[in-house]
Amino acid sequence: MADGAPKHPYHLVDPSPWPALGAFAALVLALGFALGMHPDMLGPGVEKVIKVVHWWALAPGLLMVVAVMYWWWSDVIVESRTFHTPVVQIGLRYGMILFITSEVLFFAAFFWAFFDASLYPGELKQPVRAEVTGGIWPPKGISIIAPFDLPLMNTLILLLSGTTVTWAHHAIIEGNQRDAVRGLLCTVVLGMIFTGVQAYEYLHAPFTFDQGIYASTFYMATGFHGFHVLVGTIFLLVCLFRAMKGQFKPKQHFGFEAAAWYWHFVDVVWLFLFFCIYWWGAGKAPIALH
Repeated sequence: MADGAPKHPYHLVDPSPWPALGAFAALVLALGFALGMHPDMLGPGVEKVIKVVHWWALAPGLLMVVAVMYWWWSDVIVESRTFHTPVVQIGLRYGMILFITSEVLFFAAFFWAFFDASLYPGELKQPVRAEVTGGIWPPKGISIIAPFDLPLMNTLILLLSGTTVTWAHHAIIEGNQRDAVRGLLCTVVLGMIFTGVQAYEYLHAPFTFDQGIYASTFYMATGFHGFHVLVGTIFLLVCLFRAMKGQFKPKQHFGFEAAAWYWHFVDVVWLFLFFCIYWWGAGKAPIALH
């Protein structure tokens, strides 16, 4: 082994400015959120300026976070071509599994809130809830979204996207770059269509976020999932560009695997959302048809 060459299969990362810059960017973003919600926090003099700027106070921190993410992950992509040995890939897989597990717990909390409210709408120990819901679920005065309208269409779109991302995965394993690009392109397009349909559904929903516990749990769960679809679509879009450059090899493509795992997780969560919130949670409430 040549002098200076690594004598182990692990990747010891070089010193990098991105963790410190990322932390600073997150701090600026958090301050932007705080100023947007509480423009009076810095005193009356600054309050007038902040009220004019309002949520634009988020822009500096958001731009910094996006810039750090771009440059940091660009470095990781470069490192992956040389330093992501089989041993390193095992560690990355464990990390991705733990990350997805943490996301599962996020959604478990939202489902818990939904089922607690829907199974016990007239709970005597929570008189405010019983008064607001009228002791029934969905609460009195709520017209729900027809589950077999746009939600069913989005379910079929996501299920189809799960097959196209699997097609791309098998193509990469077989060294078929053309089909890998085709499968990824179809998946990205389907993800964008899903987001567009959900945005249309929100714009024409018969209730708003502030209309009680049904609306808040509905928008929190489905909106958080929609954010995951957006992130997953961007993730797969990056993989599409990399596939077009031939960067994925049959035995060296963890970046794509991580995106595919994430996308399948998003698919499964949506199935639970569709059956539990759109269908079962609708009960016998009036349906608002588009």
